Amino acid sequence: MAQKGIREFDAKRMMAKALPEFSNGKIRFEAAQVLIGANTDLQKLEQENPWLKAGKLVAKPDQLFGKRGLNNLLFVNKTWPEVQKWIAERMNKTVTIKQTTGVTTGKLNQFLVEKFIPHEDEYYLAITTHRENDTIHFSTKGGVNIEEVWDSVVTLEIPILKEIEEMDVAGFLPEELGAKKEIVAEFIIALYKMLVKYHFVYLELNPFTFVNGVPVALDAVAKVDDYASYQCAQYWGELKFPSPFGLEKTPEEERVDELDERTGASLKLTILNPAGRIWNLVAGGGASVIYADTVVDLGYTKELANYGEYSGDPSQELTYAYTKTVLDLMTRQKDPEGRPKYLLIGGGIANFTDVAKTFTGIVQAIKEYQQKLKETNVKIYVRRGGPNYVEGLNIMKDLGTKLGIPIEVYGPETHMTKIVSMALGKKVGE
Repeated sequence: MAQKGIREFDAKRMMAKALPEFSNGKIRFEAAQVLIGANTDLQKLEQENPWLKAGKLVAKPDQLFGKRGLNNLLFVNKTWPEVQKWIAERMNKTVTIKQTTGVTTGKLNQFLVEKFIPHEDEYYLAITTHRENDTIHFSTKGGVNIEEVWDSVVTLEIPILKEIEEMDVAGFLPEELGAKKEIVAEFIIALYKMLVKYHFVYLELNPFTFVNGVPVALDAVAKVDDYASYQCAQYWGELKFPSPFGLEKTPEEERVDELDERTGASLKLTILNPAGRIWNLVAGGGASVIYADTVVDLGYTKELANYGEYSGDPSQELTYAYTKTVLDLMTRQKDPEGRPKYLLIGGGIANFTDVAKTFTGIVQAIKEYQQKLKETNVKIYVRRGGPNYVEGLNIMKDLGTKLGIPIEVYGPETHMTKIVSMALGKKVGE
């Protein structure tokens, strides 16, 4: 499971869709909101959302960081012209924000604008998933640094095999809620059902309030299990995972994210050093960690160019597109000192990934980049096992001979990361 933060805009959009279903229509949440980026057509936006000019608004960055009020990045109870001016003054500006986790510097480029909701009471709610149980936290003192009033928080643990209906949700809530206790309990139950079905792993509302007797989220922080993106496509709708604030994705990383969203397989890419000489094309999330760690253990941290994986039996087409992205990055520049570059095509012994099929996609990309690979002095080392691995390795071996590219091929009889030390000519600990 990989936890990925999502925008507040998307969390509220999904809540608006899910809450009526999971509360039997008792709780309805109107997500009157828009997301504004640098290229947003504001004139078209206001035509499609006439409420923007009809009342007061709230504006804030929507880039996976909290404490926006404390960082003077919360614009409340303002008109549409005021909001446009406030956003324009901050769009694409680099700022440093202070959070509980420390200080981060990044560029502001996405802003959430929504209806301003006058209110007095503010409440706190968080639902977190764990291996053995899920946890619900609630407090009547929301809207502040919850850590400072944590003694006001009540907690309900839900064992992993229990249904929310089996729990006394109303019973764990504080008596000071009075007549609101029942509707808050129904709100929590509906949110928890959404969390389970939509594969959320974390949801925090700080604060939420009441409008006409119904709970309404004013602020939301959420994370989902991105490995569920394929099966949850109908629930999530058009959902993109933004980079953490201060860490902007390259166009190539964005491209791989797009490929990943198209399949039930897994395609990941993080560029560490575009000028690095050691590039990994590794099958499996666990194997990708092991290969990267091995490179580091051998003392080549600064030469490690990328981190990523392809797994879950991706199609030949997707493997080709993924490999092509890696090869394009790898062959853009020669090593200034004329040293060779290394492409490590590795992995464990696959359970169900068809090695021959995925290697066919890799071969297609290598053929396309054969001249650039030669010019960049790339040496390729392959180690793989699994369904049809013999056929796959033979394909790779023949490829090296035909193209005149140095390709060394090894099967499961060779230790998984042995090709790393073979390529670099060094053993761990030397």
